[in-house]
Amino acid sequence: MQHRFTASLLLALTLGISACASTPEPAPEDTAAPTAPTGVTATAGSASTVHVMWSAATDDRAVTGYEVLRAGRKVKDLPATTLMTDVVGLAPATRHTFTVRARDAAGNVSPASAAVTATTLRAAAEDRTPPTSPRTLRATADGSGAATLAWTPARDDRAVTAYDVYQADVRVHTAPGTATTARVTGLRPGTAYAFTVRARDAAENSSPDGPRVELTTAPAPGAPPNTAPARLTATAEHGEITLTWTPPDTGAPVTHHELHLNGRFATTIVWGTTPPPARATYTFPVQDAPGTRYTVTLRARLPDGTWGDFSAPRTVVVR
Repeated sequence: MQHRFTASLLLALTLGISACASTPEPAPEDTAAPTAPTGVTATAGSASTVHVMWSAATDDRAVTGYEVLRAGRKVKDLPATTLMTDVVGLAPATRHTFTVRARDAAGNVSPASAAVTATTLRAAAEDRTPPTSPRTLRATADGSGAATLAWTPARDDRAVTAYDVYQADVRVHTAPGTATTARVTGLRPGTAYAFTVRARDAAENSSPDGPRVELTTAPAPGAPPNTAPARLTATAEHGEITLTWTPPDTGAPVTHHELHLNGRFATTIVWGTTPPPARATYTFPVQDAPGTRYTVTLRARLPDGTWGDFSAPRTVVVR
């Protein structure tokens, strides 16, 4: 017996089979909340601000953000990459309580962290005199992911209330005004870093940067030697920035360097002739107004065609 199918029936069967074959299994529902953040600290920086920091929470998939609460009420929503914040607009000479919660993409929220307290400073008469800069700064790498900094105390006509640690012109830590050390975590293995410290008083006056200190964290087990350009300097004058550095020793001439400004690729520096064997210099124009700040990093192209490690960053101000 011969069977016949109409075109429309055949099409319907084909679509039905395709639909059944291509329908993916639904992803299991995510009902697991992240862990509560740990290591929460709160430091009063002035009569109206408190600096809150914490260690990253964990999740079975991924933490997507954090909530900072004051006295149980949410005051900040932050991305997962942010592990500190300033809470502003607080009442002077008042004890404030803070907790932190983590959340994931499914909207699950962790339990609140352990509560921490900080008392804002008393409001003072108008003060426009900044503290002096810390006079010295030392840094020691703690393995591959942390560093300990130590500095000499700054001076102020009233009192130093906080020390702010900057890496590549970005504040990464705040310590109390009585502290002379800080431990910075979350660093990458085998990476060059440059740190500075500024002192701050109760009126939020900040000192100029103290001396810069550099370190390279320990490499990950089995990682190749560090290939970052060394001794990078950056100066600005008459609308131009001049860089000078020592290329890494790769066993072959380094013909290409990649220049990054403020964390973004800017250009590739290519030597038209034989590259310099020791110190290299490159000058380029900038169009921004005087006072504009740039953070500069370099990395070299290695003999195998891959890009090496980034140099320690340098901050330069357009003049």
